[in-house]
Amino acid sequence: MGALQCLLPTHQPRVSDHMDHIIKMIQKIIENDCGYVVEGDVFFSVEKSHNYGKLSGQLLEHTRAGERVAVDSRKRNPADFALWKAAKPGEISWESPWGPGRPGWHIECSAMSAHYLSPRFDIHGGGEDLKFPHHENEIAQTCAAHEDGGVNYWLHNGHVTINNEKMAKSKKNFKPIREVTKKYHPLALRHFLMSVHYRSPLSFSRSQLDSSSEALYYVYQTLQDLDDALLPYQEAMAEDGGKAQVTAEAKDIINKLKSEFEAKMLDDLNTAHILTGAYQEALKFINASIGKLKKMQKKQRVSLLVSLVEIEKAAREVLDVLGLLTTLSYAEILKEMKQKTLTRAGLSEEDIAQKIEERIMARKNKEFEKSDEIRAELTVQGIALMDIGNDTVWRPCFSSSQAYSSDGDESSS
Repeated sequence: MGALQCLLPTHQPRVSDHMDHIIKMIQKIIENDCGYVVEGDVFFSVEKSHNYGKLSGQLLEHTRAGERVAVDSRKRNPADFALWKAAKPGEISWESPWGPGRPGWHIECSAMSAHYLSPRFDIHGGGEDLKFPHHENEIAQTCAAHEDGGVNYWLHNGHVTINNEKMAKSKKNFKPIREVTKKYHPLALRHFLMSVHYRSPLSFSRSQLDSSSEALYYVYQTLQDLDDALLPYQEAMAEDGGKAQVTAEAKDIINKLKSEFEAKMLDDLNTAHILTGAYQEALKFINASIGKLKKMQKKQRVSLLVSLVEIEKAAREVLDVLGLLTTLSYAEILKEMKQKTLTRAGLSEEDIAQKIEERIMARKNKEFEKSDEIRAELTVQGIALMDIGNDTVWRPCFSSSQAYSSDGDESSS
């Protein structure tokens, strides 16, 4: 989670440390005539919950309780669910007013969230498969114990899928984060996970990870190129003392970038394609401007320099909100991403240097077909050779290899 830039929760409670809170909530539910005791078990009476089914759209008469598991005949309604389960021989248990037992599946969440966040809190997340019955039952319990209980916003995420099936340990079709980040930078994985709306399913594939990796590399390379280009003009900008104004074109780009980003985030946190559109326009402006700096007169140059600094600031703010900035410099992130590319290709820096040398010799000998073959061979492996002046450098690129199938598994090739 740390590698993926996920912030740690303030509290990470354990159910076993909150039995008192759970038991007290169950007692309150019983006092409010929404729960009943049967032979050491405690059930919630769904008929006493007037809004039951509102979150999931499930009608009480359509819940079809007992379809997969035999209905407990002791229940007043087949849809009633357990708040407390009497202990069976050999089971772990805790003492309660109803005898030894353990909490039902849903009550622990209501009790702990009410304790740490209050009975009514702002945002509740979870997978779409938890909407019913888990979250529906949570609402019913909390509101039964606390008249003002509830949640303001529910964020139900779609699942990461593989071969059109939900990734799950039970199906043994999942990809551990540690396994993926051996070959892909954690920020590229984070970018991939945000590449569709959070409520939509996300199909895992190597090609999509390649695409995210390339997109992020372009962002960081552009920002690194800008830092390099600004370096010789630090003194000139200091001498200006903030007199130079941001150009009208740059202002438009910054305003468009900020407004588009805000609009997408206000659209139910729509992070899909967040680094496209206006963001790409900002990066293109940076790249186009870098080449103009040396050719400009001093006054115009300082104005453009100030504009570029402000555009970089706006671009960084977007990355920061999305959790795509780290404490590392652009150069350090780029270096890490290049190393992941080499790992995927099964090559070393020395291997690349040798290929570059072979290509240089082929071009000197006018063996242009061989030169093109070397470049094409590396492109297939996700490595692009770029001739800059008299030098040849390499950067990661989208692999044109067919070695990866869409389900994320490597083929025999």
